[in-house]
Amino acid sequence: MICKQRNEYSVMRRDFKTMLKMSVDKWIPVILILLFALPAAAQIRLPRIVRDSMVLQRDTKINIWGWASEGEKITVTFNRKTYRARAGSDGKWKLQLAATPAGGPYSMEVKGTNRIMLHNILVGDVWLCSGQSNMEHSMRLHNIIYAREIEAAGYAEIRQFKVPNTTSLTGPQEELPGGYWKSADADNVNDFSVVAYFFARSLYEKYKVPVGLINATWGGSPIEAWMNEESLQPFPEIFNRLKKNRDTAYVNETNRRAVRDMGATEVTADRGMTEKWYETLYQPKGWRPIAVPGYWEDQGVRNLDGVVWYRREIDIPASSVNSPAKLFLGRIVDADVVYINGERVGGFGYMYPQRRYPLREGLLQAGRNLVVVRVTNNNGKGGFVPDKPYYLVAGNDTIDLTGYWSYKVGQVYSGQRGPSGAITIQYQPTALYNAMLAPLRNYNLRGFLWYQGESNTGNPDEYAKLQPAMIAEWQKQWKSESLPFLYVQLPGFMDYNYLPSESAWAAFREAQSKTLAVPRTGMAVAIDLGEWNDIHPDRKMEVGERLALAAQKISYGENIIFSGPTCQSTTIEGDKIILSFSNTGGGLTTSDGEPLQEFAIAGEDKKFVWANAVIRGDKIIVSSEKVHQPKYVRYAWADNPVNPNLINREGLPASPFRTDQ
Repeated sequence: MICKQRNEYSVMRRDFKTMLKMSVDKWIPVILILLFALPAAAQIRLPRIVRDSMVLQRDTKINIWGWASEGEKITVTFNRKTYRARAGSDGKWKLQLAATPAGGPYSMEVKGTNRIMLHNILVGDVWLCSGQSNMEHSMRLHNIIYAREIEAAGYAEIRQFKVPNTTSLTGPQEELPGGYWKSADADNVNDFSVVAYFFARSLYEKYKVPVGLINATWGGSPIEAWMNEESLQPFPEIFNRLKKNRDTAYVNETNRRAVRDMGATEVTADRGMTEKWYETLYQPKGWRPIAVPGYWEDQGVRNLDGVVWYRREIDIPASSVNSPAKLFLGRIVDADVVYINGERVGGFGYMYPQRRYPLREGLLQAGRNLVVVRVTNNNGKGGFVPDKPYYLVAGNDTIDLTGYWSYKVGQVYSGQRGPSGAITIQYQPTALYNAMLAPLRNYNLRGFLWYQGESNTGNPDEYAKLQPAMIAEWQKQWKSESLPFLYVQLPGFMDYNYLPSESAWAAFREAQSKTLAVPRTGMAVAIDLGEWNDIHPDRKMEVGERLALAAQKISYGENIIFSGPTCQSTTIEGDKIILSFSNTGGGLTTSDGEPLQEFAIAGEDKKFVWANAVIRGDKIIVSSEKVHQPKYVRYAWADNPVNPNLINREGLPASPFRTDQ
């Protein structure tokens, strides 16, 4: 046996010497064969949200996870401690860091076959902020009204991770396509959600603890898009739509058919662009007068969908030419492009943002200046929304832009604009949960912020069930039933009605308020913050601050009044109804020092009339000479109540309510 081993060794040594004599060219293929024969080793990879400048949740075990080769050993070093994990057969690994108090900045080392270093990590409180456009709207869209706050922003310990807008109908995804953590400083605060920023600022100024905001929002999205499959099973109509949408062939064919069925749409060039109506050398011919603000359908232009150009010449004093300037053009339906002296200065592709355009230095000139606005409208009334600001500020001068402009039609649309019956992916059940929330389920949170509902106002009864179902499932997915859910009740919107009436938006607010029966929920009332002609009201700082009050009470355990007066019970005494309230704080009062308004009363017939309402301690006495046997009361029951002025002495408004449910 020994001799045989020696002989084999001699042969191996002889073969090795022979190989050494081979040319380098002959060695290369051998090396490549040996390399490819080795098992492939995947580098360790972290999820997109686990990266430089992240904020980790304090005072709880912290999840860190990722991907690697099967069986690969991973070590994570953080705050002078090392943690170990091994990738499973699916290549996934996960570990938990020890609970850590607020602080930082820290670094984190993640090692496997490769090494990843993360820097500038903070430990504080992390809030997932979700919903539709009123949560999505950035400071950039409100950079005039909050100019001082933006200029003063310097909060290195308030950070936002903006989840990219992405969709999935095929099931929960594991990873996001992008995203970064950014600090609330002068360079980045414009990209922060307005509501979330002021929420975070309030908490930071009180507790001096880092705040992380995960901004997962999409304008126009319905609640069912943010819910997962399990939570939607009790809702047959929505669940059936979900199951249909799993078939990508069905979705693709539906959208192809919708486009095919649009019919012929005449596509002609916009004369305003081809003839350059925005240039200063253009000589206008055939233009007509039109009032701004206002819709062109209300001013002699019948049922026009297309492109209408507006122009006006204004005079700028020489003293204001070299000063900072801003242009205010209210709201425009549906889209606009704005030119001054032939130069494009701004534009939005949809109707809701208020138009506030800063002008570069040197653009304006002493004397005559030309303002041209290209307005595109796809359906309904087009033009400039009334009751908004229309002026130009240059230095100390303010030039009023309301009044008569000149207009000319550049393009007329014929045929149907846009496919009817198409499946818009981001509005479909589970589409946003799967792609924008599911990849975050391992990330530890302090709680949820939610501002949504405008897209669901048509079915308040269903929403009253959907929102609690979503809350329960989110808490389950993030593995904590104690996570608070703080949300915004919709503000006033649409036309004022000066008579008691039925209201879909009031019914929806009532559906929202029912969610308060769910433990650890808080609702920020915003009935006083709306605008009749803008579904995106400007006053979002108060919304964020009211959410922060709810957080202080529910999540931080502060003994504070965080809500406005809430109707608890009613008692009928003769021809009067006595309302009792909670959350009265320092007492009931009115926001304007005037008598209570927006109270209506009715008898058994539910024919409501305006009532006299008087504060008596923590109660309100409601009556009317027209109703001798009262039974029901309503407060601020309207799409957009004219003056809902009931507050507590802490300044927080009462939520609208009715007793005839």
